[in-house]
Amino acid sequence: MRFGGSIAALTLALAAASCGPRGQPERMGYGPEPHMPAGGKPLIPTMNPATAIANGWAAAAAPAAPPGFVVRRFAASLDHPRWLYVLPNGDVLVAETNKPESAVRGVQDVIMRGLEKRAGALTPSADRITLVRNPTGDRPTVQSVFLRGLRSPFGMALVGGYLYVANTDSIVRVPYVDGETSISAKPETVVDLPANAPNNHWTRNLAASPDGRTLYVTVGSDSEAGEKGMAAEYHRADVLAVNIDGSNLRVYASGLRNPGALAFEPATQVLWTTVNERDMLGNDTPPDFMTGLAPGGFYGWPWSFFGRHLDSAVKPQRPDMVAKALTPDYALGAHTAPLGMAFYGGSAFPATYRGGAFIALHGSWNRTPRSGYKVIFVPFAKGRPAGPPRDFLTGFLDEHGDARGRPVDVVVAKDGALLVTDDVGDIVWRVSAR
Repeated sequence: MRFGGSIAALTLALAAASCGPRGQPERMGYGPEPHMPAGGKPLIPTMNPATAIANGWAAAAAPAAPPGFVVRRFAASLDHPRWLYVLPNGDVLVAETNKPESAVRGVQDVIMRGLEKRAGALTPSADRITLVRNPTGDRPTVQSVFLRGLRSPFGMALVGGYLYVANTDSIVRVPYVDGETSISAKPETVVDLPANAPNNHWTRNLAASPDGRTLYVTVGSDSEAGEKGMAAEYHRADVLAVNIDGSNLRVYASGLRNPGALAFEPATQVLWTTVNERDMLGNDTPPDFMTGLAPGGFYGWPWSFFGRHLDSAVKPQRPDMVAKALTPDYALGAHTAPLGMAFYGGSAFPATYRGGAFIALHGSWNRTPRSGYKVIFVPFAKGRPAGPPRDFLTGFLDEHGDARGRPVDVVVAKDGALLVTDDVGDIVWRVSAR
């Protein structure tokens, strides 16, 4: 987006943007065939983040789950917890992290920093991983710093006696011994990752192939829609693959503006991801999505969205690339910001949840009314989405529309409970069946 004029005028524009036209019901943007109203860039883009509330959860308060489930605090007093990893012994690793500091380069950066501050996202990165041992789900017996010496760490994977961690600019590894609660070894760089300034879309998620030979890593775009030129997007807006020893870094799937989750669907072993699509095209266009990834597949960014829906504002146009674009499997609503995703393979929840996907919707900052701010469940059958989404964990927004919390990642604990990070509440929530 581009702005001109004084800061005062921009402030008025932000106020006007939050009071503009309202979007369609959120669920019209879900499913394999979402409803996308036509229209180009509005003159004044919508900017409507929920204001983060410090200490917004009262002592006994918690998000709401469906009848038959209990929500408790699994870990608290964390510093911007984002991503989770469950070790084989049941210990849980929590990446306490945020975007790296960068220089303010212009009016757009000033605006975005103001929005991030309002949303509770503008805090220094703790740059650490914390281990939580909580075998009963009641209160932790251990909550300790597990690993330091990191740079905006995010995704984690344990392979062959090493814990691999995706920093914003590299994949590193440290040796891991079962049961240890801290690691003093200096992280060893496996491969460098793109992090060219200003390094927008800084998160790097990580997953290992079932055979342990390949790592997959998400790298979001550095621009909204390629306005810096595609040379600046080398190995960005991609899911990359690399051999476990760091050799042969390559593109696995491309045209994905900001991929988040990585999870293998259990029935087919297809790698799925969630994607945050582009902004500033209105309340309802385009939808964010999740999709199984076709090796070598191209998904449209920046020239088209949700398959071959053309973004006419992108110059120059590339009809040859639009013709190659694959249609994602399942839309998740416009600007809902899907991040973590977990296929439920446990046995502690009712059978209706087996094999389906839980998705954390971090929540919109550019839609009226606000969308997301919850965890949803999408049933699957034979490796494919098989029905409409269901709200599973709600209540992150209060009665005034302010954010007590924002869900980020979801994982299935060793005992079959669902764990959810909340980077505004600084809590990991545990949802268990009664």
